[in-house]
Amino acid sequence: MTAASTGDLVASGEGVVAFNVITLEHAEGILLGAVRAGRPVVLQVSENAIRYHSGGAPLLSACAALVATHDATASMHLDHVVDQALLDLAVPVLGVSSVMYDGSELPYAENVERTQQLTRMLHDRGLWVEAELGAIGGKGGAHAPGVRTDPGEAADFVAATGVDALAVAVGSTHAMTEQTATLDCDLITRLAAAVPVPLVLHGSSGVPVAQLKEARAAGIRKVNVGTALNVAFTTEVRASLDADTKLTDPRKYLSRARDAVADVVEELLTAL
Repeated sequence: MTAASTGDLVASGEGVVAFNVITLEHAEGILLGAVRAGRPVVLQVSENAIRYHSGGAPLLSACAALVATHDATASMHLDHVVDQALLDLAVPVLGVSSVMYDGSELPYAENVERTQQLTRMLHDRGLWVEAELGAIGGKGGAHAPGVRTDPGEAADFVAATGVDALAVAVGSTHAMTEQTATLDCDLITRLAAAVPVPLVLHGSSGVPVAQLKEARAAGIRKVNVGTALNVAFTTEVRASLDADTKLTDPRKYLSRARDAVADVVEELLTAL
């Protein structure tokens, strides 16, 4: 096993892919896929997943235990955290090495102020901090489609806040079930030249692999994937239950769903 820090994985020459964890089966499938591909991964748990489980400590503890006993190299990350109270989960005992604070719904000046304050606090804990500038679509009313991150504003934001990485809006959208998004790789190149920290691409499930490769070449260093895992997971559960209407043992269909997650992870890591 190798428990890694997100910052170290992102700083590697090839960057890293981060996969969203909702259930224990997600985490197991992600780590299995990583071993098959021979690549490190980030296990990331969003604020939505924490609320689904009525608090993230049990899920994070389980993920940390998996990482500690697994052959995969992985780090743990809290994603899209808005509620400051949930930042108390970002502690080494739960295996978390990094946090993405999401102030993108706030006016620019307030986003800068809040991100700066929280970044200082999280840095004091030894945590790596990601923030977002330029809304990324697919989050209901909080994000407007078509928004793009301005390179000059991004450089100012990073300088003012001291964050370690920046999630940018370059054409991807959360929760896409088909790979039909079109990235602005020219904008990514300009952002990478303007911003002195690694760039992060959210909503990558809707981006064709060829474009993900172009984005990485242009300067993206962390690629976030969530919906693609859920599509594979749910498709397998649905197929298993449709094939056997008397099936009641969740281990039988969840194990197949877990394997489907592993297949997606292996395929994407290998392709990239």
